[in-house]
Amino acid sequence: MDTAGIQSHVNALWDESIISELKEYVRIPNKSVAFDPDWRAHGYMELVVERFSRWARAQQLRGTTVEVVRLEGRTPLIFIEVPGDSDECILLYGHLDKQPEMTGWRDGLDPWQPVIEGERLYGRGAADDGYAMFACLGALGALRASGIPHARCVVVIEACEESGSFDLPAYIEHLAPRIGRPSLVIALDSGCGNYEQLWSTTSLRGLAGGTLKIQVLTEGVHSGAAGGVVPESFRIARALLERLEDSATGRILPAEFHVAIPNARLEQAAAAASTLSGAIREFPFAGSTQPVVGDAVELILNRTWRPALAVIGADGLPPAANAGNVLRPMTALKLSLRLPPTCDAKAAARKLKEILESDPPHGAQVSFEPNWGAAGWDAPATAPWLAHALDEASRTYFGKPAAHIGEGGTIPFMAMLGERFPEAQFLITGVLGPGSNAHGPNEFLHIPAAKKLTCCVASVIAEHFRRERA
Repeated sequence: MDTAGIQSHVNALWDESIISELKEYVRIPNKSVAFDPDWRAHGYMELVVERFSRWARAQQLRGTTVEVVRLEGRTPLIFIEVPGDSDECILLYGHLDKQPEMTGWRDGLDPWQPVIEGERLYGRGAADDGYAMFACLGALGALRASGIPHARCVVVIEACEESGSFDLPAYIEHLAPRIGRPSLVIALDSGCGNYEQLWSTTSLRGLAGGTLKIQVLTEGVHSGAAGGVVPESFRIARALLERLEDSATGRILPAEFHVAIPNARLEQAAAAASTLSGAIREFPFAGSTQPVVGDAVELILNRTWRPALAVIGADGLPPAANAGNVLRPMTALKLSLRLPPTCDAKAAARKLKEILESDPPHGAQVSFEPNWGAAGWDAPATAPWLAHALDEASRTYFGKPAAHIGEGGTIPFMAMLGERFPEAQFLITGVLGPGSNAHGPNEFLHIPAAKKLTCCVASVIAEHFRRERA
């Protein structure tokens, strides 16, 4: 394969076109529907869909069709068909909706203002995962430019991934006759352990989330008069959470939220820990804060195959500067419980509700509303041809062998695609590496890694075609 030609084509496309398009994309606050219920009226989603579609058509890949598909009452979806040299199909995936702004961006950075510093493009959404469509078409364009054959490719860019991909199943069903039965699925919405090699995601955690509300009064009262008489709602919340989580260690207590970790994933965690060295600890810890355990293998298993709780929001708590000396009537906490990949998310949500609502302290009015969740995913065994293709691509374009690791986050559609296409192979990868901070402040895209990943995608697509002829 003309690796030099592919790399030259990809680098030029990124430098001359993709980076500028991503900068404009960053400027558009097209937050996902869960965070912008008035997304239709605001028009940001439509603006991104129009820009992305126009760029895709401008690539002039012979025979390619670019269509914006719209189902009633749902977010739009960009559907791109690229004809190939065989009847097999490769499904490539990305999304164009974004997480909300989040506070804490450092001076000189802003979620909606693109800033390039060295090798990094800062701004919301470029790495998660606006770059995906450009990388997919860039990879296919590089193959075309070098005369390298490939299978028929279908590129799907959805618009509600950050809200749980609830629209995607309807689109997959609607487009099923046109998609066919993919033998390879490539998704570019995942992470990487470092920016020095190709990483494939072997598993994704599931999610059970909702709002825990504790009501003790119909209105706030003087804390001196009521303290010691009225049970404090935050204390009750603490007690309820202790049923779920050991506050000293963070371990989730109920057995229903744990699974047996497969031996293959234990071995991969050990190999990844050896590769990453101290990188697994590279979060912006404050002061003397340390990881929950010191062993790198255990940290990887904690974030990939064990449940973990985060309190991600609260109501009923006034800002500290405006807090009167009042015993508050209620506390509401938004909970996010990450689940092991093979844990039943629906059953977990039911169990979570049972644990939190049963026998409330002091007879307080307690409710838990599980209002969001997603199944996890464990990748099927990797076919020998794909394992070889990943390693060859990584060595060619990164100079190091491919690596494999589970991810702690959730890509909601993966379980659905895994069930729908049980015979497909999967390459789940991405550019969300150390410090990239998707969903948080100071999110960035590592440009050199994105370029090399684009080349790797091209290489894997080419190998997919060659394995047919082997």
